[in-house]
Amino acid sequence: MREIIFDTETTGLDPKTGDRMVEIGCVEMIGRVETGRTYHAYFNPDRDMPPEAERVHGLSAAFLATKPRFAETVAELLAFLEDSPLVAHNAGFDFGFLNNELELVGHQPISLDRMVDTVVLARKKHPGAKLSLDALCTRYGIDRSHRVKHGALLDAELLAQVYVELTGGRQIGLGLSALDPAADTAAQPSANAPWHRPPTNRPRREPRPHCASPEELERHRVFIGGIAEAIWTR
Repeated sequence: MREIIFDTETTGLDPKTGDRMVEIGCVEMIGRVETGRTYHAYFNPDRDMPPEAERVHGLSAAFLATKPRFAETVAELLAFLEDSPLVAHNAGFDFGFLNNELELVGHQPISLDRMVDTVVLARKKHPGAKLSLDALCTRYGIDRSHRVKHGALLDAELLAQVYVELTGGRQIGLGLSALDPAADTAAQPSANAPWHRPPTNRPRREPRPHCASPEELERHRVFIGGIAEAIWTR
């Protein structure tokens, strides 16, 4: 199954009060294995950048002023997303900003049925524990030493690793599903499938000898007899 892990950076916390999305990063996974395909873009929000937001992601208004507006690249983004499930950390936040940008340029919002929230998954798996992306990276031993500031693509790449751990661990990528998605289901018997007894018409094989013959035992006795103070004779 194809899934997109994504993250956004914004000018603030609430698109309803005029905050805008300024960066998006997406990572493609098939069968919970990263394919190497990504999508990353910055956007000119046509507004100022509050200092508190800039301290989080380091994106200044001057830097973003040179970037395209969302309307100019929305077709590329939607082509990458296709109709795949979208996975995000605290996904309601990212969906809110993404859908706000889509609506501003006359596109239909993305259905929340496609939303997968890793905070919800983490809360079920680790109740009472810290659920931030940093905390989950620490829990699962994922290297985040290069994460000085928030960045949409970097955070999506880290989240992809966290998502694998939250949904079964690294062993899920060791099968054939990464090469052949159909094998992922074909190799797994249905829970309701009837159990079949192994065939009984196989040719009968004579049992193989599993003990030493008298001749072998005699040769062993002679060999041991030639060893001075052998421990087997004590």
